[in-house]
Amino acid sequence: MRHEDGSKIASPEQMEIWMKATMDWIGGIAAQNKFVSGTGLLFDDAKVVHHNKMVTNGPFGEIKETIGGIITVRAESVEEAAEFAKGCPVLGGEGNTMEVRKIAKRDNGH
Repeated sequence: MRHEDGSKIASPEQMEIWMKATMDWIGGIAAQNKFVSGTGLLFDDAKVVHHNKMVTNGPFGEIKETIGGIITVRAESVEEAAEFAKGCPVLGGEGNTMEVRKIAKRDNGH
C-alpha cells in the first residue's frame, strides 16, 4: 500500500473509519480462504540504513511517497491478486496505489 503524501496525518476519527473499512476488506478476502497475513507499517522510531552503513531517522523523509502497509494473499495469479487490491480502502486517497507482486519462493535451493 503506497500513500502518495506520507506527511498527511489522519485524525483519530478518520483512522477509525479507515481501519474498519480495511478490516472489512480483509475479512472479505479471508472469507474466501485467500488471506495469508498483513500489517501496517509504523513511522515511529523508524530508521534508514544507508549503503555506507550510516543510520538516519526515517522513514525516507526526502521522498514524496511512503509505504503504509502490506498484505499477503493466496491467489492463483497476479491478476486475481490485483482484483483483491482493487477493493482496498487505501485507494480512496487521491494518488494512493497498491503494488501487486509475487513472493519469491525457496524452491530448489533458491
